[in-house]
Amino acid sequence: MSARANILARIRARQGKAVTPRAAERELVAQEIAARTAGPRPGMPADLVARFIERARNLSSTVDELPELQAVPQAVAAYLQAQSLQPVAVCWPAFAGLDWAGQGLRVEVRPAGADDLVGITGSFCAIAETGTLMLCSGGGSHAVTSLLPETHIAVVSRRRIVSGMEEGWALLRAELGAMPRAVNFVSGPSRTADIEQTVTLGAHGPYRVHLLLLP
Repeated sequence: MSARANILARIRARQGKAVTPRAAERELVAQEIAARTAGPRPGMPADLVARFIERARNLSSTVDELPELQAVPQAVAAYLQAQSLQPVAVCWPAFAGLDWAGQGLRVEVRPAGADDLVGITGSFCAIAETGTLMLCSGGGSHAVTSLLPETHIAVVSRRRIVSGMEEGWALLRAELGAMPRAVNFVSGPSRTADIEQTVTLGAHGPYRVHLLLLP
């Protein structure tokens, strides 16, 4: 018997239960998990997009609203120029067909490496309640592209903004079925207050997060 099994057996014995759970007990637990009963939640406004923008900006993200996907290269070029950054980046495969060169950008379609300073990603969905991005890793959505570069630029669809994390997980189960290897939540630039309780951006990841909001 493993240490874990031994501990659980002792707990069950103290509860007056058999060491091995019976079939009826397992079924009851399975039903409770499947029900996914939601706990108390704060009220949310009808305009989830406005709420998401407000919360994202409160987290030190910047937001640019665009009319269409084709406007992304121009918006990225303008943002990098405003931040005095080089017009060089890496991006997810979903954006390979955009006219980066037409805006004077050199964008490579590959996972970010240690020397890459700007990463451009999409997002699985966005959480209006907290201004958070939900990113699911996969063959076309490399997690490192949002984690390694100093600047993270994320393309977000208004149609993929959900109320809370509960809706985000429900969307994942409905569309992906199996869990991806990693699910990352991005709530603005990386920050810490471990040193003398002084908030420092970029301690464990990007210290700039710029959101491009599409229809």
